[in-house]
Amino acid sequence: MSAGTFAPRPGAAPVSRMILAQTALETRMLLRNGEQLLLTVVIPALLLTLFSVVDIVDTGEGRPVDFLAPGVLALAVMSTAFTGQAIATGFDRRYGVLKRLGASPLPRWALMAAKTLSVLVTEVLQVALLTVIALALGWSPQGNPLSVALLLLLGTAAFSGLGLLMAGTLKAEATLAAANLVFLLLLVGGGVIVPLEKFPGSVQAVLGLLPISALSDGLREVLRDGAALPWGDVAVLAGWAVLGLGAAGKLFRWE
Repeated sequence: MSAGTFAPRPGAAPVSRMILAQTALETRMLLRNGEQLLLTVVIPALLLTLFSVVDIVDTGEGRPVDFLAPGVLALAVMSTAFTGQAIATGFDRRYGVLKRLGASPLPRWALMAAKTLSVLVTEVLQVALLTVIALALGWSPQGNPLSVALLLLLGTAAFSGLGLLMAGTLKAEATLAAANLVFLLLLVGGGVIVPLEKFPGSVQAVLGLLPISALSDGLREVLRDGAALPWGDVAVLAGWAVLGLGAAGKLFRWE
C-alpha cells in the first residue's frame, strides 16, 4: 500500500506538537478549576486591592501599592508554580494519571515541560491582571523589564522544583495540606505583605533566604527603587532552583 493512504498518518505525533497539546490541556484544566483560580487569581488580587486601599499594615515610606505590588507578583508566582502545581500533580499521581501518561508516546520529560509551560502561561495572565489592578491603584513601576522577567523566571524554576518535589514524594492528601500551609506561612513571613524589617533581626536573616523573600525583595528593588538586577536575590533563587529541581528529578515517584 502506498504511503499517504491513511489520514491522519498512523504513529506518534512530533514531540513538539505533543508538548503544545498537553500544555493547552493543562492550562484549560487549571483555568476551569475554581479552587485553583481562587488561589492563583482571586486571593492575590484581593490582597493587593485591600492592603493598598485600607491602611492595615505599615509598609514604610511611600504609597502602599509601591510596596505591595512587587510582593503580590511574587505571591502569584508561588501560588501557581508551587502550591497549585504541587496539588494538581499530587492528585494526578494519586489517580494514576501520571502513570498512564508516562506509558503514552509522550515522553516523561515532555510531560514535565508541558506542565512548566502551563505554569508560565498562567503566570503571564496573572501578571497582566495584577499589573492592571496595581496601575489603577496608582502604581508607578520603575526599573528594567528584563530584570523583572529574569527574577520571575528564576522564581518560577525555584517554586516549580519545590512543588514537584512535594507532589512526587508525599501522598496527595499530605501534599494538599502541606502546600496550603506553606502558602499561608510564606504569605505572612515572606515579605509579601509585611516588611521583613518588622521581624526580629535573627529571624530576618533566616526569612531573607526563603525563595519568596528573595523574589519579593528583588522585584521590589527593581520595580520600586529602579535598582539594577539584585544579584544577591538572584543567587538565592538560583540556589533554590538547582536544589529543588535536582531533588525532584532524583526523588520524584510516578506512582
